[in-house]
Amino acid sequence: MLGHARKRQIEVDWTFYCILEQPGTMDEKARALGAHVIHSPAPLGKKVDFIRAMRAELRRGSYDVLHCHHDILSAVYLLAASGIPIRRRIVHVHNADESVPTGSRFKQRLYREPMRQVCLRTADRFVGISNYTLDAFLAGRARRPERDSVHYYGVDPAPFENVSADRVTFRRQCDLPDNALIVLFGGRLVPEKNPVFAVDVLAKLRGMEPHAVAIFVGSGSQEQDVLKCARELRVEDSVRLLGWRNDLPEIMSCSDWFILPHPEHPSEGFGLAIVEAQLAGLRMLLSYGILDDPLLPTAKFRRLTLSEGPDVWAKAARELLRDPVPSRAAALAALKESPMDMDRSLKGLIELHT
Repeated sequence: MLGHARKRQIEVDWTFYCILEQPGTMDEKARALGAHVIHSPAPLGKKVDFIRAMRAELRRGSYDVLHCHHDILSAVYLLAASGIPIRRRIVHVHNADESVPTGSRFKQRLYREPMRQVCLRTADRFVGISNYTLDAFLAGRARRPERDSVHYYGVDPAPFENVSADRVTFRRQCDLPDNALIVLFGGRLVPEKNPVFAVDVLAKLRGMEPHAVAIFVGSGSQEQDVLKCARELRVEDSVRLLGWRNDLPEIMSCSDWFILPHPEHPSEGFGLAIVEAQLAGLRMLLSYGILDDPLLPTAKFRRLTLSEGPDVWAKAARELLRDPVPSRAAALAALKESPMDMDRSLKGLIELHT
């Protein structure tokens, strides 16, 4: 959004306050665009020191807006800002899992509701990245039009407009047959994304489409579980784990299906990869843990329950394969008319601040 504002010659003065002490991969890019990037001198785990350090920065910077992007944990930043004359305090909710960073489940349950109440009582605006995330955060409280709103991610279409999809070369790079049909899983390999289920689907799909393979782009705690499941189902030769990649648009454009069997409760907060998969012209296999919000009118997908089992998911994949390849041009045009258009998203973000 900052880069897009600069391209549009819209002056925004943003400072990024990061809770991790080490530099991030976007630090220098943000600084090159004219932003300030500050890393907390105290770790979040040392709550008193963290709040004291952030409070000192809020006083020093004389900020007009405090825009908290840390879901329910935004309560910590709001406490740090207590009594400081900041014109607007925004809590921006990106996930519905209401995660509290502690290994103790008892502490998670103990802190969750008080932290929500700190947010609800001290912030001026509440923003969700989808209808579901906003309502989940409000926890039954009716929306107030002047304070509660949905603000969708702006999705940059450029990587998909300029992509060069060389399907054969990509398959050879992955040591796959030229005619392989690729089921793509893109994202963290963690329980809340349910990647192992994708291996179950692949095993069933190969009985119908022998050239089907699965590629996983991302990493996480379930990498070994994915490989173990593949071995047990005897499809390990048809599974590739590529780790994190910077060329996801190219990989998507070389694939045939995108699969996201997210658990149904809690739902995915938004699903940015769902939008990207549509721009890449992918057929999609989605669980009911995926919201309607990221789906464009051009989407070609099947939404299924996890309880239907991998056999039904595999049959749905085969049915989708019979349909024409989704039009990338149509998806790009639909994005332009959606709230996820970069110009619309930037305008909404600025309006939140002003």
